[in-house]
Amino acid sequence: MQLVVARIGRAHGIKGEVTVEVRTDEPELRLGPGAVLATDPSSVGPLTIATGRVHSGRLLLRFEGVGDRTAAEALRNTLLIAEVDPEEVPEDPEEFYDHQLIDLDVVTRDGTTVGRISEVSHLPYQDLLIVKKPDGGEVMIPFVSEIVPEIDLEEQRAVIDPPPGLLDESQAEIASSREDS
Repeated sequence: MQLVVARIGRAHGIKGEVTVEVRTDEPELRLGPGAVLATDPSSVGPLTIATGRVHSGRLLLRFEGVGDRTAAEALRNTLLIAEVDPEEVPEDPEEFYDHQLIDLDVVTRDGTTVGRISEVSHLPYQDLLIVKKPDGGEVMIPFVSEIVPEIDLEEQRAVIDPPPGLLDESQAEIASSREDS
């Protein structure tokens, strides 16, 4: 099975290094020197990591055969894809691969059916579960422990504790309002 582990950003310096937006909780395992990664678009790869380092809190990678800034810039926005055994699970029991979450039933704490996870969207600051509702609509649920306190892979369900307004806008609470003067 294939797993997107990073997206290549802009070139860094003149020797072929690129910044990388990490999309895995295990970068040391997936993005180490010698790792061979498939790419999207596939015409760019596969790419073999020659070196990696952290600079100012950002991961920088250099790939074999990419020796200058021009070649590095040509890789911008390429997705890096690792081949992963479908039976493999993350070491941390609170972490999940996307394929483990897709198609889980989503219910509230009281058992009310919300829908089924159709996609996991990875944003810079948090992940979102995209849930397809029975009526055909979608709801985006922040994948944080306060809102998604339980993932039960054996029962194939995710239990959520949604704040008011997340599932039904009419129940939203207004935190503050301005009064016209």
